[in-house]
Amino acid sequence: MIKIYHNNRCRKSREGLQIVQESNQPYVILDYISDPLTANELKEIITILNIAPIDLIRKNESVWKSDFKGKKLSDQQLIDAMAAHPKLIERPIIIHNNKGVIGRPKERILEVL
Repeated sequence: MIKIYHNNRCRKSREGLQIVQESNQPYVILDYISDPLTANELKEIITILNIAPIDLIRKNESVWKSDFKGKKLSDQQLIDAMAAHPKLIERPIIIHNNKGVIGRPKERILEVL
């Protein structure tokens, strides 16, 4: 089953959801804003995406700029920041068959469907 980590307030995330829906495959929507991810869940996602934690962070978010930008943070501190501030997480994230992508650009989603 396809998992899409989704923020309905984000246009890019809604576009990603549309691609998943058009695939006609079973999927589940995980609203990580209303149901925040734990640090362990984020570690799993980062492992599947095969990226560094910093690559999952939205660096234009105001909370990043005010609280974290310019600081030397460990991977664990970055993961804890995303767990505490879900808006920092890039979106959408699509995981299928233990492969995953950040859906930016949205065409990347096709790589895992």
